[in-house]
Amino acid sequence: MEKFEKLHGIAAPMPLVNIDTDMIIPKVFLKSIQRTGFGVNLFDEMRYNRDGTEIPDFVLNKPQYRNAEILVAGDNFGCGSSREHAPWAIADFGIKCVISTSFADIFFNNCFKNGILPIVLPQEQVDVLMADAEKGENARMTVDLEAQEITTSDGQVITFDVDAFKKHCLLEGLDDIGLTMEKASSIDAFETQAAQARPWV
Repeated sequence: MEKFEKLHGIAAPMPLVNIDTDMIIPKVFLKSIQRTGFGVNLFDEMRYNRDGTEIPDFVLNKPQYRNAEILVAGDNFGCGSSREHAPWAIADFGIKCVISTSFADIFFNNCFKNGILPIVLPQEQVDVLMADAEKGENARMTVDLEAQEITTSDGQVITFDVDAFKKHCLLEGLDDIGLTMEKASSIDAFETQAAQARPWV
């Protein structure tokens, strides 16, 4: 998993509340257990017409937000079913940070396991970031995970909380497999000792 340290990028405003996982990646696209290839169908039903053409008014179809790496969203983001494909689609599109007043628990935890930083902030601070995101591609934000700070395009600094263990995993680029591999030498030592103690196994 790619390390998350400091992100300086375009933020897309999406003030809708209760964006569920089926809106993020509709169930019709859940045909693979690979983590890649879902970005093209992110927010599919809001992003495309039935004939496959883009809906121009959808935020990620607007020229200034096509390369967004930060999403400023409405309350209760990621609710609905617990599909891990939702953070896969977000990450595959290129979004590395989602900011909201609240997240569904399973989606929130899945984000960290897929290199995405979900940030929970009070409504008044989300409003500040939403307004900044609405300025377009020239108004870039900086998200500093180490310092736990978001800096708006005009220099306003907003601090955020993050679980220390989850922060460590993102900074080091560790998913569940990576965490296990950190203990590879201990696992090897145990297996060697077990094989010597019980050679018949």
